Amino acid sequence: MKESRRGSCHCRAVRFVCEIDLVTADTSRCNCSMCAKGRFWKVLVRASEFRLAQGADMLSEYRFGSGGVGHYFCRTCGIKLFGRVRLEDMSAATETSSSDYYAVNVACLDDATDEELASVLVRYEDGRNDDWGRPPAETRHL
Repeated sequence: MKESRRGSCHCRAVRFVCEIDLVTADTSRCNCSMCAKGRFWKVLVRASEFRLAQGADMLSEYRFGSGGVGHYFCRTCGIKLFGRVRLEDMSAATETSSSDYYAVNVACLDDATDEELASVLVRYEDGRNDDWGRPPAETRHL
């Protein structure tokens, strides 16, 4: 069951609220240059299930490669809180064919307990080779 989760950056200048079911969440770690260097651990949530509660003026955006994903960081502490992307619909066929999503940094969820985080399933993606449906050969470093 989805529940409201609160998150923030390290200095707490930027805060957000999102709806996530951590028990069934499809979280992932990727080996692309951005995710691997930043150790980004993400869970996708629909834009309608995400709300920036504070600090819009404290965010910096970074885009690279094709520019399809906006990566958002706190200007003060440098923590990457989320990315924003438009993806083909990954859920019910009754919804539109593409939607806006936020890739929320699971590590930024303030109210997730260590036990909850330890039990979340992680899927690995080979973003380095644009093979998102397959894990890379080596994942221990991610």
